[in-house]
Amino acid sequence: MVEALARRADVILSDFWTDEQVAGLSRGRVFNLHMGVEEFPQRKTDERLDALLALTGEGRQVLVSCDNTGQAERLADLLWARVAAKDHPPPDGRRPPAPPGVHIVVGSLDEGFHWPEVGWSVVTDRGIFGRYRQFRSSRGAGLGVPIYNLMELAAGDFVVHVDHGIARYVGLKLLEVDGSRSEFLELRFADDDVLYVPIEQVERVGRYIGSEDAPPALDRLGGRAWERTKQKAQEAILEMAQELLEIYAERAARRGHAFGRDNDWQKEFENAFVYVETPDQLKSINEVKRDLERPQPMDRLLCGDVGFGKTEVAMRAAFKVVMEGMQVAVLVPTTLLAQQHTHTFTERMADYPVTIAHLSRLASPKEQNRIIEGLADGSIDVVIGTHRLLSKDVRFSRLGLVVIDEEQRFGVRHKERLKNLRRMVDVLSLTATPIPRTLYMSLSGIRDMSMVNTPPQNRLPIETYVMDWSKPVVEGAILRELSRGGQVYFVHDRVESIAAVAHIVSEIVPDARIAVAHGQMPRNQLEHVMEEFVARKYDILVSTTIIESGLDIPNCNTMIVNRADHFGLAQLYQLRGRVGREHRQAYCYLLVPSVKALTPVARARLRTIQEYNELGSGFKIAMRDLEIRGMGNILGRHQHGHIAAIGLDLYNKLLSETIDSLKGVRDPHEDMDVVVDREEKGGLPVEYVVSGKQRLGLFKRLAALRKPEQLAELAAEMRDLYGPFPPEVERLLESARLRLLARAAGIEQVLLLDRQKLALLRLGPPRLENFDPLEYIELDGRLPGQLALEQKKGSLVLRYKPKAALAAETEELLRRLDMKRG
Repeated sequence: MVEALARRADVILSDFWTDEQVAGLSRGRVFNLHMGVEEFPQRKTDERLDALLALTGEGRQVLVSCDNTGQAERLADLLWARVAAKDHPPPDGRRPPAPPGVHIVVGSLDEGFHWPEVGWSVVTDRGIFGRYRQFRSSRGAGLGVPIYNLMELAAGDFVVHVDHGIARYVGLKLLEVDGSRSEFLELRFADDDVLYVPIEQVERVGRYIGSEDAPPALDRLGGRAWERTKQKAQEAILEMAQELLEIYAERAARRGHAFGRDNDWQKEFENAFVYVETPDQLKSINEVKRDLERPQPMDRLLCGDVGFGKTEVAMRAAFKVVMEGMQVAVLVPTTLLAQQHTHTFTERMADYPVTIAHLSRLASPKEQNRIIEGLADGSIDVVIGTHRLLSKDVRFSRLGLVVIDEEQRFGVRHKERLKNLRRMVDVLSLTATPIPRTLYMSLSGIRDMSMVNTPPQNRLPIETYVMDWSKPVVEGAILRELSRGGQVYFVHDRVESIAAVAHIVSEIVPDARIAVAHGQMPRNQLEHVMEEFVARKYDILVSTTIIESGLDIPNCNTMIVNRADHFGLAQLYQLRGRVGREHRQAYCYLLVPSVKALTPVARARLRTIQEYNELGSGFKIAMRDLEIRGMGNILGRHQHGHIAAIGLDLYNKLLSETIDSLKGVRDPHEDMDVVVDREEKGGLPVEYVVSGKQRLGLFKRLAALRKPEQLAELAAEMRDLYGPFPPEVERLLESARLRLLARAAGIEQVLLLDRQKLALLRLGPPRLENFDPLEYIELDGRLPGQLALEQKKGSLVLRYKPKAALAAETEELLRRLDMKRG
């Protein structure tokens, strides 16, 4: 192959000349194609469209590459609008796809070029619309970061067994029972009593989530204390559920504005998005639109990591609201984030008659007054600002939507104003790490929640280090970044000493160009410093947490946080999200005076931020923060005691079930425990799924399934990950399918005696309540096997002996018994 290639000529395409190439030109080895980049320097879109049409007047053929079909159709409409009908009358009254000399195609091209010798110009739609961004490639629906394993167990964790109470999880253990080896969870209770729980019953065990400051007491096996504790909690939960139902009722009774379906401009606006939406984004967009089209005011939390596409979801919602003549307020915690959002919204909506304003302390008093007047008379459609928007002098003409970015950053007084807004208009809250109360309210269904979990393609996890402060550490981290042409954030959250810290940094790296930024600087000075840092006139920005939200500087990929032990978990996560915005490896150094001298809470926070460095960790960190901080300020002290007693996981499960029961939407079958047992047991062999945590996670997922189609999806995923199913896995999936069908049929126990080819099905309460002997007589006549109804130990049991495959024909019997059929 190498010899064959050596005999052929090399063709090298280059957009610049070297001395060697110039020398080769005389020998006929180098050809100048006289091609160049096709650019449109005009500022306005209409002017760039006219410039494109002017190329056809020079006799050129113009090829325009568009990102998608919607963008191609939009461009054709705009071009025809610039062409006078008398100059180019449509043939036979029909309009061609594009004006003469213009050819519009759908494809991916970074930039345009022209080739005068052949009379061709190739341009891109992004060149026409002035949006030069990097593409996000399309990806499959399976790449979202999974959240099902948030509660995965680790040895030493406190756990809650539904029937026996609080214990410590020791690990997985293989035991021999009735001649066969099976896997069990080993739980250790008070007095070192041990309980072995079959792994297929993992749904009865949940991780204890409470405060780390006060570890729970272990329960005694066989004692009655746990039942009393659970009963007291259940009574308090009933009271809590009734209060929550009043909130539900109040929300349902409120009437707001029901927005109409998407119009043509909305579809055009969405087609102009230069990235391919992730499945999570599309799902969230549809959920938000569905809320907007309802008469009840929306109160939705959109949770997703920095850079995962939350802002695009908010912009589509805002555009929909503006299209119906109503106003949008975007509330952000910092002036820098307000500037960033204003730039993004303005650029995204540049081709539409949408008036956007920015209101914060960076605006002059005269400018603030002009904006306030514009909001009152309705001439401003979208306003983006800080808490200044919540001032009493700000009045809206027709406020339709409030978008709140990082609500947890606002004070108590501001949150009270937001609470009143929620009663009147649609509210969409964006966050990477919801605070415990917000998260809890979303998990329990008080607030609606959407998740955006799919990371941008090629994004790398940020390497995070917790280290003692030392000059060599600071010097090494900075010089490593500067050596690759990057920039550094140095975070110090004390304005009074930030100048002294900046001086220390300048002594450590004397050749670096250093700037200082904090929130107490005059607005023009702060703006100037940030602009110069973005322009790479400085190597290091020593700043307070003012950079926590909004800054998007791809060249800055190292962050050093001084006194990281003084920061909250969510705050550290937000700060770290400022680096790693591109495809380059990013680093975050969390510096403390002494790792050994850290308080237990600070140690837990720093350990968490270091452990959860994978993409999409915001939701997990919020759950961990909820655990570290405890429940005291979430639902009040009355409920706090019960949560601490039984753990948040079980509390939330019982609360959800109680609410559904009170609302009358709970399926009576849902409360019924279904046991499926068989002589030839199924399982997940260690040889098939090597990781114990993965086996545990799969059993947990199997136990949580409620529909056969969900089981089919999980089975396909398992086959894809681990390969063809061995017999044990086939039997495990059969048992899972039988359990789902049995629950729908009102059967509480299924026993398969494989050797006798016999199935015993014990009728559960839902079926006994509607017992009709004729149903079973008629069913016996329609089945290929033998069906009999008998009484055993006070229970009614169906005895079924099929003619062929035991599991398959038992499944068919259960389908016929489905209580929702007919």
